[in-house]
Amino acid sequence: MSARLLKKVLKEQEQRSQQFIAEEEDDDEQQLSGDESESSDSGTRSLKNPFDLLNEDDEEDNPDQVEEREVADETSGGKQRVPVMKNTTSQASDNKSKKKKKKKSKGGSLNSDKSEKSLDAALEILSLDVSSSEPQSDPVKTKSENAKVCDNLVKRTGYSILQVDPKHLNAENELKRIFGSKVVKSFEKSNQSSGQRQIRGGRRGSHHIRKTVLVSPLDHWPRWDGSFSMELLETKDGYNYFRYIHSSSYGQAQRAFEAAQAIHDLNGVASVLMHHPYHLDSLLTMADYFKFVGEHQMSADSIAKCLYALECAWHPMFTPFQGNCQLKYSHDANKPLFKALFIHMKNMDRRGCHRSALEVCKLLLSLDLDDPMGAMFCIDYFALRAGEYAWLEQFSEEYKSDNSLWLFPNFSYSLAVCQFYLEREDSSVDACQDTSKATSADLMNQALMLHPAVLKKLVNKVPLKDQAWTNILKSSFFRSDQTGVASLDHLINIYVERNYLIWRLPDLQRLLRDGAQLVIESLEHNRNGAKDWACVRKEAFSSGKNEYSHLLVQDFSDTVPTLPPDNLQNFMVDPRAGLQIGNLVPDPVNAGHAPPPTDIANRNPLVVLIESMLPWVNYGDAGDVVGIDVNQHNGQARDDEND
Repeated sequence: MSARLLKKVLKEQEQRSQQFIAEEEDDDEQQLSGDESESSDSGTRSLKNPFDLLNEDDEEDNPDQVEEREVADETSGGKQRVPVMKNTTSQASDNKSKKKKKKKSKGGSLNSDKSEKSLDAALEILSLDVSSSEPQSDPVKTKSENAKVCDNLVKRTGYSILQVDPKHLNAENELKRIFGSKVVKSFEKSNQSSGQRQIRGGRRGSHHIRKTVLVSPLDHWPRWDGSFSMELLETKDGYNYFRYIHSSSYGQAQRAFEAAQAIHDLNGVASVLMHHPYHLDSLLTMADYFKFVGEHQMSADSIAKCLYALECAWHPMFTPFQGNCQLKYSHDANKPLFKALFIHMKNMDRRGCHRSALEVCKLLLSLDLDDPMGAMFCIDYFALRAGEYAWLEQFSEEYKSDNSLWLFPNFSYSLAVCQFYLEREDSSVDACQDTSKATSADLMNQALMLHPAVLKKLVNKVPLKDQAWTNILKSSFFRSDQTGVASLDHLINIYVERNYLIWRLPDLQRLLRDGAQLVIESLEHNRNGAKDWACVRKEAFSSGKNEYSHLLVQDFSDTVPTLPPDNLQNFMVDPRAGLQIGNLVPDPVNAGHAPPPTDIANRNPLVVLIESMLPWVNYGDAGDVVGIDVNQHNGQARDDEND
């Protein structure tokens, strides 16, 4: 230790000893003697470690480190021994230990006062009756402030039921749970064998494919080009509002797509994808085409590429799985995400991954509370197919809507089915059933009284051919399958098209049959009951026009329509949107590296022709011939643009 630091230590000890003598003159001898005996051991510990003086300048510059060191010393309980200098006088040690005690006690009292005040303030906010030194506020004012706080909490947590579990978004995980990991892996290997045995030329390059949550990207997909991104618009009522924005190059691709769509040129759409492999509208169009010609895997791959690009463009603050983000459908740039999610949800359902489809449906509903895609009218179906009965019951109680959910045809019947399975689970585990809740039979009777037109449509769609159903449909109450209300008839058609499969189970058919027979018997004794339910139905759906005309019934169907080759141009026309004519093809960009070769044996020639124009498809040796045709098409497009 240097002489300067030693001099500083001695000077500090001398000052403390003088201060100690001045304070001790006011105390009596008895208290002084007790303090001397008590400080004999603590005096040596309270002395400052001379080696710490080497870091004293650093501690003055960084007070946070000093506080951390003090906290560490306090938590150690004072048991740690440090080397100390020998005290020159006993008064100096007594002085230092006594002053440290006073400082510590004073600091402890301040900390306790602060903690008590903060606790009192928190209890006052919650309107709890506590004793506090602070004056009590006006109880009426406090109650109104608490009501506002509760309203804000309800707004923020009202849609927490729509939070998405990312681990259930992966369909492969659900397939492994259903069939076992060995079966899924063997199936994947069998599909990859034909492609791997044809790889001869290798790849022109390699890049790191970004991992996403919505889909699992493949290694041969092109690199994400960043042609569009997402921006934060505002934060309101606990929600963050976002919107996709396009770059100038994406705008050129969009105009080229609109020009090809206006003349029903499918080759032009494929040409856009050659130059811009992640153009969303082109991917969605090709997905529709592959679906119509029966290439469901190619259609699913196009949707997966679309979702991959959309997720790569997410804003850092965009956290849709928490249910606190809004992406309004009214912005045209946001519409591809809704359409891609809706088709992806149907693909998951077609593969039997109903749990994954439910999570996608929750995400689709949470992104825009106006529900532009009609996710509200299929979420109950996916919940029932996935066995999420408790969640569906909770959703019907917590989700906020203009009308109560049980007034909609799909929820009125699905909640009865949900309660039926919950009762079965309770009986299997010998649990105490809640008598305050309505039984499944009561809910079924309520659904049949509210929406009797559903029954005849279900009998014809399922179909139900027992003689008992013929007798039931002879009743005047169940004779008609129309209500005369356009919105309600449309929702009934959607429900029957989406949910008729679950009514093929014998137990549910029995529940439906018993409920219908009980309704007929009750109406024989009280004919006014039908009029009362008709008033409820009319009040719930009072609009004279079809408010759900934008939802197409075929979009909720499992059947896939097929078109002959002569009518392929018809599938490019979207009945819900008009067409706009734009100008021609954008400049080409690097489409990435070559994917594994694709087997073309025993496939539709027209599908192979269109597929060959996609940038991620490679046919091995035949790729040279395909490349010549594509280049000729690109040269003709450039000549037309120059003219």
